[in-house]
Amino acid sequence: MRLVFASNNAHKLEEVRAIMPAGVDVLSLRDIGFEQEIEETGVTLEENSIIKARTVADFINGGMSASLNGVDGVFADDTGLEIDALNGEPGVYTARWYLMDEGAQEAKTEMENFARNRAKALRELKDKDNRGCQFRTVITLILLNGDDALNGENGGMIQVEGVVCGRMATEEYGEGGFGYDPIFIPEDYDKTFGELPAELKNTISHRARALAELVKVLHD
Repeated sequence: MRLVFASNNAHKLEEVRAIMPAGVDVLSLRDIGFEQEIEETGVTLEENSIIKARTVADFINGGMSASLNGVDGVFADDTGLEIDALNGEPGVYTARWYLMDEGAQEAKTEMENFARNRAKALRELKDKDNRGCQFRTVITLILLNGDDALNGENGGMIQVEGVVCGRMATEEYGEGGFGYDPIFIPEDYDKTFGELPAELKNTISHRARALAELVKVLHD
C-alpha cells in the first residue's frame, strides 16, 4: 500500500515512517511534487486535518502524473496541545501559538518557532498550580482506490484520533523530539518527551496512538 502523508515536516515524517507497519510505503508531499501552501483555515483539529487531506487528494486526482500511479490514499494529521488551566488553549493554534501575542513577529526558523511556543507555554503557566494537559492528534485518511470495504458512510474519508495525557514541566528538559516535547511529561512517566528515547516516544505519543487506530482501519 502506498499512502501520501500530507506533510514535508522532516520530524513528523521520520516518526510516521517509524511507526507505520511493513508493507505501507509513506510518501511525502515533496515525493509527489506538491509544492503549494495549504491554508489551514479550520477552527478545529478535525477541520484542518480534512482540509489538508482533501487538498492533496484533489491534487493527485487532478494531476494524473505517472509518478502518482499506485497511490492508494492520502492522510493528514493535525495536532493540538490542550492545557487544562488555559481552557484548552492553544488547541488548533498550537503550531504558531506565539504569534497570538501582541507585536509578535514571524520566527525565522522552525527551531526558533518551537522555542517561542515553549517559552509562551511556560510563561502562561508560571503561576498556575494545575499543569494538566493533553496532546491530541486527529488523522484524516482519504482513499483513492474505491475500496468499498473501507469507504464507510463518508465515501472514502476516515477519521481517527489519538490522545496522550500528561502535565507541563516548569522548565525545559532534554533536547530530543521537537515542538513542545522538552516541556511535556506524559502520564505515568517522570521525564519529558524531549528526554525519552525516540523508540519509546513512538509507542506512546498522540501521533503513535492515532496511527495505531489508522492501522487498525487499514487491516480490518
